[in-house]
Amino acid sequence: MEQKNVLIIGAGPAGLTAAYELLKRSDIKPIILEAEKFVGGISRTAEYKGNHIDIGGHRFFTKDERVNKLWDELMPTQGQPSYDDKILGTDKKFVEGGPDPEKEDNVMLLRHRVSRIYFLRKFFDYPISLKFSTIKNMGFMRTMKCGFGYLGSCLHKRKETSLENFYINRFGKPLYQLFFESYTTKLWGVSPKMLSASWGAQRVKGLSLTKAVWSALTKPFKKKDKEVETSLIEQFKYPKFGPGQFYTKLASDVVAKGGVIMYEKEVVRINLDENNNITSLVAKDGKAFRCDAVFSTMPIKDLIAAIGEDKMDKAVYDIGTSLPYRDFITVGLLLDKLKIQNETKIKTLNNIVPDNWIYVQERDVKLGRIQIFNNWSPYMVDDPSKHIWIGLEYFCNEGDEMWEAKDEDFIDMAIKELVSMGIIESEKNVLDSTRIRVKKAYPAYFGAYDYFDIVEKYLNSIPNLYCIGRNGQHRYNNMDHSMLCGITAVDVFLSGNPDKSSIWSVNTEKSYHEEDEKKEESKK
Repeated sequence: MEQKNVLIIGAGPAGLTAAYELLKRSDIKPIILEAEKFVGGISRTAEYKGNHIDIGGHRFFTKDERVNKLWDELMPTQGQPSYDDKILGTDKKFVEGGPDPEKEDNVMLLRHRVSRIYFLRKFFDYPISLKFSTIKNMGFMRTMKCGFGYLGSCLHKRKETSLENFYINRFGKPLYQLFFESYTTKLWGVSPKMLSASWGAQRVKGLSLTKAVWSALTKPFKKKDKEVETSLIEQFKYPKFGPGQFYTKLASDVVAKGGVIMYEKEVVRINLDENNNITSLVAKDGKAFRCDAVFSTMPIKDLIAAIGEDKMDKAVYDIGTSLPYRDFITVGLLLDKLKIQNETKIKTLNNIVPDNWIYVQERDVKLGRIQIFNNWSPYMVDDPSKHIWIGLEYFCNEGDEMWEAKDEDFIDMAIKELVSMGIIESEKNVLDSTRIRVKKAYPAYFGAYDYFDIVEKYLNSIPNLYCIGRNGQHRYNNMDHSMLCGITAVDVFLSGNPDKSSIWSVNTEKSYHEEDEKKEESKK
């Protein structure tokens, strides 16, 4: 392939992966233009006084072999049980011959997923299950109502014109109203009636109440994660110091192989020639970069604005620049203890609750989700034998009341919500705190998104533009999907194939590769 000058917008999972693949498979030395001072994008790990914050929580799990191979290339999985498991002797599943995390830093830990719902000041399984504890916590009447509602949904299927109908078809209306409606409204700021069903198809995949129950019944007979729906995966890899550690390592490898990463280079203008090819990118500081091809992970809203209204039909511009997003706030709290007790059979250091995530369904608080970083990796905490390090996650819109609140006021509100829910005893349990804002964390599936196909068609008409990643495609991708986007885009680019449909088709299959894998197994 003739030497090309390739620019990559954004040093997140998709952009870094595309750069790594180009360097590995060609003579091209890509230049990455990153708007921030750090790599990893919204998958970064922030640090505060020796404590690490995983922004949003990122499990390293995939069913794509190429993504898994890349993870293994850069960060092998542990050969010994991790710190807390060593103390407790609870984890017998580890990779023979791998690195010991006590001695090495660039290592993946093998972790167990525990996620539960907090509702009615009690814990429920996530996804919801029909165990005795569920019936006890819900009460007999609620349980009966949900049961009949689910049977009704089996007999009468709604047209999936909204996320609300998508959930009701799979769980029944009463269960939807209890466990999905309020949380989804918190997340997106609008009713599920206003959201596209395609969000559910991407995030929930083939999961339903039937499959959740079936998964529990057949669990003892399952050997591999590929037999389980995405939302039910119970084991995953995780970098010792959080996902940002992996992307820092990936970035250093990109630079070592000859790639260039330029920080604080926010792209504000994109120049096209008469053939609709991108000729150069202009950063906010005025510096211009000539290019033969561009891999873009920047939000499509900003991408369309940077190209300019004069380069496209007004409808494309109006839709593209109106695409909705949901922003995100994390409050990190360092605690001496929790009030909630570990009543599970899972052993943990200091007997704290074992959850990675706790989904907060309580309607009297703004809090959406709690992360307990000790359970992601004990190395995320300055002293896991004494401290509990948690992240409180709030969903908001840039410029709204929550976003504009002063740090001290917002943190005080968050602490009071924890006390009111019985998570901690009092504000005296809080030893330290911090607050982090994240813009455009979630591309939203309502409003102008209903006409997104018009924008996608226009972007594909630019021959040397490859849109990848969560914001680059306005799609709620997981990390592995974003990385697979980068790999697939490099496939297409190096082949010279003008058809980019394979890039856009990543994370559109409803079974998350499950059906394909089952077919392959049957052939064997």
